[in-house]
Amino acid sequence: MLKATLRSFLAHKGRLLLSALAVMLSVAFVAGSLIFSDTVTRTFDRLFASTSADLTVEPRDDLNASVPTGAAQTLPAALAGRVAAVDGVASAHADVSVENITVVDGENESVGPTTGAPTVATDWYLTDRSPVELTAGRAPRGDGEAVLDADTAGRKGVRTGDTLTVMAQPGSFRVEVVGIATFKTTNPGAALVFLDPEIAAARLLGSADLATGISVRAAAGVADAELKPAVAAALGAGPYDVRTADEQAKSAAAELGGFLDVIKYVMLGFAGVAVLVGVFLIVNTFSMLIAQRTRELGLLRALGADRRQVRRSVLTEAVLLGLVGSTLGLAAGIGLAAGLIRLMDAFGMNLSTAEMVVGRATPVSAYAVGVGVTFVAACLPARRAATVSPMAALADGDVTGVDRPLRARAVAGAVVGVLGAAALAGCATASRTAAAAALLGLGVVLTLIATVVAGPLLVRPVIRVLGGAFPALFGPIGRMSRRNALRDPRRTGATAAALMVGLALVGGMSVASASMSKSFDRQIDETLGADFVIQNTNLTPFSREVTDRVRDTEGVGVVVRQRFAPVAVRLPDGERVRTTAAGYDRRADEVARVTYARGNTAAALADGAVGMDVDFAEEHGVQVGSVVPVEFPGERTASFRVGALTDQDTAEGFGMEGGLVFGIGTVETYVPGGQDSVLYVNAAAGTDADELRSRLERTLDPYPQVQARDQADYKELVHDQIAVLLYLVYALLGLAIVIAVLGVVNTLALSVVERTREIGLLRAIGLSRRQLRRMIRLESVVIAVFGAVLGLVLGLVWGVCTQRLLALQGMKALAIPWGTIVAVVVGSAVVGVVAALLPALRASRMNVLSAIAHD
Repeated sequence: MLKATLRSFLAHKGRLLLSALAVMLSVAFVAGSLIFSDTVTRTFDRLFASTSADLTVEPRDDLNASVPTGAAQTLPAALAGRVAAVDGVASAHADVSVENITVVDGENESVGPTTGAPTVATDWYLTDRSPVELTAGRAPRGDGEAVLDADTAGRKGVRTGDTLTVMAQPGSFRVEVVGIATFKTTNPGAALVFLDPEIAAARLLGSADLATGISVRAAAGVADAELKPAVAAALGAGPYDVRTADEQAKSAAAELGGFLDVIKYVMLGFAGVAVLVGVFLIVNTFSMLIAQRTRELGLLRALGADRRQVRRSVLTEAVLLGLVGSTLGLAAGIGLAAGLIRLMDAFGMNLSTAEMVVGRATPVSAYAVGVGVTFVAACLPARRAATVSPMAALADGDVTGVDRPLRARAVAGAVVGVLGAAALAGCATASRTAAAAALLGLGVVLTLIATVVAGPLLVRPVIRVLGGAFPALFGPIGRMSRRNALRDPRRTGATAAALMVGLALVGGMSVASASMSKSFDRQIDETLGADFVIQNTNLTPFSREVTDRVRDTEGVGVVVRQRFAPVAVRLPDGERVRTTAAGYDRRADEVARVTYARGNTAAALADGAVGMDVDFAEEHGVQVGSVVPVEFPGERTASFRVGALTDQDTAEGFGMEGGLVFGIGTVETYVPGGQDSVLYVNAAAGTDADELRSRLERTLDPYPQVQARDQADYKELVHDQIAVLLYLVYALLGLAIVIAVLGVVNTLALSVVERTREIGLLRAIGLSRRQLRRMIRLESVVIAVFGAVLGLVLGLVWGVCTQRLLALQGMKALAIPWGTIVAVVVGSAVVGVVAALLPALRASRMNVLSAIAHD
């Protein structure tokens, strides 16, 4: 049996190739994501381990801001002297390092990275653990001099002697580049500017008495862990964290881990789609191969092979297919990881493919996915093969199950579908986000399973409608193509299911993204009353001098500032909620239209007061007049009276739980050193908006990172951010379509082999090659459009339910992107034509006499 299995596998290797490609794609994404993340993790672990000081002292920050404040967390620089006096400390240095800066060249072009990585300004302090070394020029001496990292200098064409402008929180200043520093290991993608240690704190923090941390070097023979308690004791009970080199490296790696997780999960999402779609392809391929090997299997049974041996033979072929696909996928995964590393290099993160890490888990995972998926997918066809009796097989009986009733599928599909529909209905009516999200996930899974199970039941009624015009348009050729698609509902359903999965995903996400865009448009129209919104291109805060320059611009009437602050509010019900609060100038009513359930803007922004979202307040037992303690960064705590309750959809929609708002003076008091994030500007009386826009653009010309946007521009910005999510979905759709095309090609190719004699007879009675190719193309098109219709209907249901979930976050508008839906249906027909090209060509080239004689 083993020899017969191996010979059968080699005899059908061409037919199994497309299935192997599907396995390869899924394995490639799994292996590639693991190799890439392992390589980046090891590279940065080495960087952090080699550059972390023996001990690091930093300000404690247990409030994670979802929106940057622009304020650098600081501690007194004098603490370095106190730490240096501790027994066992060789030296202690007060570090200065800030990220809330912008650096531009002489032409007002930013020299920072365009990838979202920060531009960091720090003091020039080289030790044996410094990440850089001076490779050109000299160290900065005094005010007005700086050293730039080599990667940024090379990317932006900066050389020694050039002048840069550094825009920091205290103000802008100009520096001459006197040296170039090169990273010893890996550049994490940031741009680094080094200043003289004597002037760095004053220029970057506004005071020479401040620092952002303290680097401690232990004396010879003193272990980090032994020194840590002594340093902590010397610091007292202040809000400081003391970390050893290992702890600091782990902390830095944990922050990097969030970035790596995004890439890893995206790639694993691609792998999941590839696996899911590939399962349909493999099931279909093995089902058709078994149907075509009816006589072969019957002979094996007649010669003494029992059902277990037949089933084992088919599963052995599946394992061989999985091994081949996994091996190819592992190799492709290495190439994919290398491509990602090259891509990171283009973005400024210098990684080396020579240091690529292929851990033990990678090949294990690759083969587990590839072989496991193929084995599971082949179980059902193998079971069917084992149930064929020798006499029925020798008589060339039907084992494909074409004529078997679909009652079991109908019952199973109905039960699962009802459960899925109930879950989606529960999502649509739920009042809490967590419950709605859980029900949505359950409903999506169950309805997908129900559609796959019940898909064959829909083949005949739906395809009769979709192909109803074929006889009138294409005559007998159209009629035969439609009948071929109806011949085996199970096969057609499985083939279409591969395309259905991808289109259901894109349909659902398209509705969700269109609804988000429409909701934000509506919120902007209803709440934004300013002529212009001024903010950074990457939405980070900007220096106070920008605000001052805007205020001084001719034609500017009202300027309302907005700042953000991470806070934790302790509520009467005992819950401590960490969120982001916003601070506004008192004239906010002139640039925004805010709806209040109780109170007004003046009460919300008064000194000692806080505004709160009415739904959040009712949930936690808060009323106007209630006093709530609020924690700010640096362990600053104060109690505030609830002055007003807002009733805005935007509170949850912008990710600010509770909708907390303060007067901007409160934020400035409790978050010193912060920066403005947004300016809302109205034109003065008698000033034309277009004229003011030109003046604002001239004012902001020295600040390339800051832009003035009107309402239309602001909407476009929001749409662009939402589109990023949609692009990911389209990429997933592209992968699903590639595998679905492989499935359609495989199905048609095997169908052509299965119908060899029939095709020969059609050719003998006058069917031309051109007509034959058209028949197969039309069959492919109707299958593809059938999958598209199922997928889009399912996706629309998912999208509507997703919009109900978003409504709980304030995004209450529903939008159906009909243009996208029509484009997808048309594209599916094109996919069907492309998938049919090779099978149709092969069928048209058959020798008529050989085809008629085929047995």
